[in-house]
Amino acid sequence: MRKRHKRLFEENPADDESPINLTPLIDVVFIVLIAFMLIAPLLDTDSITLAPSKGAHQTGSPQNHPISITLRADNTLWFQGKQISLDALEKTLLSAKAKSPTTTPQIIPDAHVHFETYQKVKNAIEASGFETLDVVLRP
Repeated sequence: MRKRHKRLFEENPADDESPINLTPLIDVVFIVLIAFMLIAPLLDTDSITLAPSKGAHQTGSPQNHPISITLRADNTLWFQGKQISLDALEKTLLSAKAKSPTTTPQIIPDAHVHFETYQKVKNAIEASGFETLDVVLRP
């Protein structure tokens, strides 16, 4: 009979679990991290300038006050508190732009106004030469 000798450093694959190789996972995580680091400075972020608090004094001439256009639920247009038609609105906006080119029109839409009415007013503002527009939403 043959005698079996046990070796001191013998590997027994049945007893040990093979280790999980984490190198590919770490490589992927580093590549994603580097991608975010490269892309983050290129992203365009929007900023909103908040209105001054009630305690702050507003300086400026009355000509710099925004033009108020209210859209009501029945799809009527109101320019500076007076009812106006869409055709007359564009003519009025053209004269307002000529008088004070730095003013900003404000649209104050009702929650139930048709989008078509809003779009027509927006198009009239753009056709009048205004570059910016404020949409005032009520809470």
